Amino acid sequence: MTKAIIKTDQAPAAIGTYSQAVKVGTAVYLSGQIPLVPATMTVISEDFTEQTHQVFKNLVAVCEAAGGSIQDMVKVNIFLTDLSNFATVNEVMSQYFTTPYPARAAIGVSALPRAVQIEIDGIMELPSTN
Repeated sequence: MTKAIIKTDQAPAAIGTYSQAVKVGTAVYLSGQIPLVPATMTVISEDFTEQTHQVFKNLVAVCEAAGGSIQDMVKVNIFLTDLSNFATVNEVMSQYFTTPYPARAAIGVSALPRAVQIEIDGIMELPSTN
Protein backbone atom coordinates (compact mmCIF):
# COMPACT_ATOMS: atom_id res chain seq x y z
CA MET A 1 0.00 0.00 0.00
CA THR A 2 1.03 3.54 -0.65
CA LYS A 3 1.50 5.87 2.27
CA ALA A 4 0.61 9.54 2.06
CA ILE A 5 2.11 12.19 4.29
CA ILE A 6 -0.46 14.56 5.79
CA LYS A 7 0.60 18.15 6.35
CA THR A 8 -1.35 21.29 7.20
CA ASP A 9 -0.41 24.78 8.31
CA GLN A 10 -3.55 24.74 10.49
CA ALA A 11 -1.65 22.57 13.01
CA PRO A 12 1.85 23.06 14.39
CA ALA A 13 4.67 22.14 12.02
CA ALA A 14 6.65 19.05 12.98
CA ILE A 15 9.50 20.00 15.32
CA GLY A 16 11.46 16.83 14.72
CA THR A 17 11.89 13.91 12.39
CA TYR A 18 8.22 13.04 11.99
CA SER A 19 5.11 13.92 9.97
CA GLN A 20 1.91 15.40 11.36
CA ALA A 21 0.17 12.23 10.16
CA VAL A 22 0.64 9.33 7.78
CA LYS A 23 -2.22 7.80 5.81
CA VAL A 24 -2.12 4.19 4.65
CA GLY A 25 -5.31 3.04 2.96
CA THR A 26 -8.15 4.26 5.16
CA ALA A 27 -6.05 4.38 8.34
CA VAL A 28 -4.43 7.64 9.42
CA TYR A 29 -1.77 7.60 12.14
CA LEU A 30 -1.63 10.98 13.87
CA SER A 31 1.55 12.11 15.58
CA GLY A 32 1.34 13.59 19.04
CA GLN A 33 -0.03 17.10 19.24
CA ILE A 34 0.99 19.47 21.99
CA PRO A 35 -0.66 22.84 22.76
CA LEU A 36 1.28 24.92 20.26
CA VAL A 37 -0.50 27.69 18.37
CA PRO A 38 0.24 26.92 14.70
CA ALA A 39 0.84 30.51 13.62
CA THR A 40 3.40 31.26 16.31
CA MET A 41 4.64 27.80 17.35
CA THR A 42 4.36 28.93 20.97
CA VAL A 43 2.51 27.25 23.85
CA ILE A 44 -1.01 28.68 24.14
CA SER A 45 -0.71 29.33 27.91
CA GLU A 46 0.16 27.67 31.20
CA ASP A 47 -3.55 26.95 31.87
CA PHE A 48 -4.28 23.21 31.56
CA THR A 49 -7.78 23.66 30.13
CA GLU A 50 -6.50 26.03 27.43
CA GLN A 51 -3.67 23.64 26.63
CA THR A 52 -6.14 20.77 26.27
CA HIS A 53 -8.42 22.75 23.94
CA GLN A 54 -5.44 23.72 21.77
CA VAL A 55 -4.35 20.10 21.47
CA PHE A 56 -7.83 19.10 20.31
CA LYS A 57 -7.95 22.02 17.85
CA ASN A 58 -4.64 20.82 16.42
CA LEU A 59 -5.97 17.26 16.13
CA VAL A 60 -9.10 18.54 14.37
CA ALA A 61 -6.91 20.35 11.82
CA VAL A 62 -4.81 17.26 11.08
CA CYS A 63 -7.90 15.03 10.83
CA GLU A 64 -9.48 17.45 8.36
CA ALA A 65 -6.26 17.69 6.33
CA ALA A 66 -6.36 13.90 6.04
CA GLY A 67 -9.91 14.01 4.67
CA GLY A 68 -11.80 13.10 7.83
CA SER A 69 -12.98 14.56 11.09
CA ILE A 70 -11.99 14.11 14.70
CA GLN A 71 -15.06 11.90 15.06
CA ASP A 72 -13.31 9.39 12.75
CA MET A 73 -10.60 8.79 15.38
CA VAL A 74 -10.77 5.22 16.68
CA LYS A 75 -7.90 5.33 19.20
CA VAL A 76 -6.59 8.19 21.31
CA ASN A 77 -3.52 8.15 23.56
CA ILE A 78 -3.37 10.95 26.13
CA PHE A 79 -0.08 11.75 27.84
CA LEU A 80 -0.32 13.83 31.03
CA THR A 81 2.32 15.19 33.35
CA ASP A 82 -0.30 15.21 36.14
CA LEU A 83 -2.97 12.50 36.10
CA SER A 84 -5.11 14.57 38.49
CA ASN A 85 -6.02 16.65 35.41
CA PHE A 86 -7.86 13.72 33.85
CA ALA A 87 -11.33 14.99 34.85
CA THR A 88 -10.58 18.17 32.89
CA VAL A 89 -9.51 16.08 29.90
CA ASN A 90 -12.87 14.26 30.02
CA GLU A 91 -14.74 17.57 30.15
CA VAL A 92 -12.85 19.06 27.20
CA MET A 93 -12.91 15.82 25.21
CA SER A 94 -16.71 15.72 25.48
CA GLN A 95 -16.80 19.01 23.56
CA TYR A 96 -14.97 17.48 20.57
CA PHE A 97 -16.36 13.91 20.42
CA THR A 98 -19.84 12.45 20.38
CA THR A 99 -20.74 8.82 20.93
CA PRO A 100 -19.47 6.40 19.98
CA TYR A 101 -16.25 7.58 21.59
CA PRO A 102 -12.84 6.32 20.45
CA ALA A 103 -10.86 3.81 22.45
CA ARG A 104 -8.46 5.63 24.73
CA ALA A 105 -5.50 5.36 27.04
CA ALA A 106 -4.25 7.89 29.59
CA ILE A 107 -0.60 7.69 30.49
CA GLY A 108 1.20 9.64 33.20
CA VAL A 109 4.62 10.88 32.11
CA SER A 110 7.33 12.84 33.89
CA ALA A 111 7.77 15.46 31.16
CA LEU A 112 6.65 16.46 27.66
CA PRO A 113 8.24 18.60 24.93
CA ARG A 114 8.35 22.35 25.62
CA ALA A 115 7.31 21.63 29.24
CA VAL A 116 3.63 21.32 28.26
CA GLN A 117 1.17 19.41 30.41
CA ILE A 118 -0.59 17.32 27.74
CA GLU A 119 0.07 15.56 24.44
CA ILE A 120 -2.39 13.46 22.41
CA ASP A 121 -1.86 11.15 19.46
CA GLY A 122 -4.13 8.63 17.82
CA ILE A 123 -5.42 6.64 14.91
CA MET A 124 -8.21 7.66 12.58
CA GLU A 125 -10.14 5.35 10.26
CA LEU A 126 -11.59 7.14 7.23
CA PRO A 127 -14.97 5.98 5.90
CA SER A 128 -13.41 5.40 2.46
CA THR A 129 -10.14 5.97 0.64
CA ASN A 130 -9.57 9.56 -0.48
